[in-house]
Amino acid sequence: MSFSAENVKDLRVRTGAGMMDCKNALVATDGDIEKAIEYLREKGIAKAAKKATRIASQGIVDSYIHMGGKIGVIVEVNCETDFVAKGDMFKELVHDIALQIAAFKAIYVAKEDVPESEIEYEKNIARAQISNDPSLVNKPEVVKEKMITGRIEKYFKEVCLLEQPFVKDPDLTISDLVLNAISKIGEKIAIRRFVRYEMGEGLQQKDANLADEVNAEIAKMSK
Repeated sequence: MSFSAENVKDLRVRTGAGMMDCKNALVATDGDIEKAIEYLREKGIAKAAKKATRIASQGIVDSYIHMGGKIGVIVEVNCETDFVAKGDMFKELVHDIALQIAAFKAIYVAKEDVPESEIEYEKNIARAQISNDPSLVNKPEVVKEKMITGRIEKYFKEVCLLEQPFVKDPDLTISDLVLNAISKIGEKIAIRRFVRYEMGEGLQQKDANLADEVNAEIAKMSK
């Protein structure tokens, strides 16, 4: 039985599980949403998502410095207990998040953190591009609005950490990565804040794709 993007969205709303978890659940249950909900419960994923309402006041601050000192990241990730904060699984998760920030230049943690003025600015750019494109200008308004919505979703994936594909496994978003960790660890985990520094940022310099360099280094570390 096939399923649509709306089915995935509906399952995600009803369970709070990550997008990839929802897709996998629907595949495993031939598109049956009720069975998919049960599948997620059995896997502990839906239960993990519900932990989001709990208080996470412990955690650690981790850092990642790119070889040669070109990029530096400091990130704070919270959990519920000091016991979990000292565990290897949690520390590995936090370090992976620091690597992600270094490689993909996130600006915000979540979509909710993006100022409304910035979202409206991006929408205006999309509207202007549509108006200046002869192949798009006469499209129905409903089509134009869908295009604008698509542009904003793409923008969120670029600037919001939780929406980005995980650098070590692009099939997962960082949101999925955190939810999977919650299901294994059994506590609420939340990325609270981060800061990213790039050498020479704001100064005139030769073009260099530092993100590619970071990705190359991560590939070496994974071998």
